Amino acid sequence: MSPRKPPATTSVTPRLPEKVRLSGQGVGTVLGELESRLMRLCWSANEPLTAREIHEQLRTEHPVSPLTSTTVLNRLVSKGFLARERVDGLLRYRPQIDESAFVAQASRRAVEGILSLGTEAVTASIVDVLAERDPAQLQELARLIERRLRDGGN
Repeated sequence: MSPRKPPATTSVTPRLPEKVRLSGQGVGTVLGELESRLMRLCWSANEPLTAREIHEQLRTEHPVSPLTSTTVLNRLVSKGFLARERVDGLLRYRPQIDESAFVAQASRRAVEGILSLGTEAVTASIVDVLAERDPAQLQELARLIERRLRDGGN
């Protein structure tokens, strides 16, 4: 009896990790460093890529073995972030979720976690940090708050 091969495609809904790494940057706050690099490569591609094509791009910035990158690609498939499909005899990987949707979900998860520290202190900190780093974004936040209040808080 020959070993069973895993299915070439999945339809798993992407699930974000429960924990956020505050020391990470961007996508790396939710995914591991290698996972985030692989996702960025897939998001920047115009078409599904093979593991070899992804690895060739990855190795210029992150020295890792082809087996390691393929293992992590398959882990991203099982988590629902990537789809794997056979095209012309080759397995190709493509994002299951676009980058902006991922960032929106990850941002919400991060904010929910941070608010568990205490909404008053966190809210004041957000305002202070935006005032220091990006006053235009602070104005945008004020506009969004005003609109939400005008719409009845919903």
